[in-house]
Amino acid sequence: MSDTTYFTNTGRENTERTGMLAARRAEELGLKTVVVASSTGASALKVIPFLKGLRVVVVRRSTGRSAPNVQEMSDETRQQLESMGAQVLTMQHAFGGINRAIQRKFNTYQVDEIIANALRVFGSGTKVAIEIAMMAADAGAVRTDEDVICIAGTSGGSDTALVIKPANAQDFFDLKVREIICKPRL
Repeated sequence: MSDTTYFTNTGRENTERTGMLAARRAEELGLKTVVVASSTGASALKVIPFLKGLRVVVVRRSTGRSAPNVQEMSDETRQQLESMGAQVLTMQHAFGGINRAIQRKFNTYQVDEIIANALRVFGSGTKVAIEIAMMAADAGAVRTDEDVICIAGTSGGSDTALVIKPANAQDFFDLKVREIICKPRL
């Protein structure tokens, strides 16, 4: 069993160390795939160099998330990530989508938003890591019977890495967080 690393602070200052810790644990466990949350691509560009020999799936936000018709990751950055061997997915948040529209329109929370907020008590990165595991499974980019490492974070950086057995969103309760590699100490 591996020790968990707890960071003093959240955010981008932990990005490289998170990538290094994730790569080391993937090697120890013989895992082949790492899923990385990256809205603009900046975090993914920083962690990918540590993930050599691993299959990397980068999950970016859906177009229109920040503003109508706007994709936060530039085409140039997407192409750069792909040239580094990463598969880039553009996905609707598993804990968002149409339920977020209901929340905005009627000022009421739906079950997915309640689950997302409950997961945030473990940190934003933990919630996002779980979410991207489902998003990648829904896209067919990861299998639901093979553990992966998911890297996510807080405020524009990677500060959380979890070993996860993914599940499709409709099978959320089959998802398992196997290990916490690193996260901020909140």
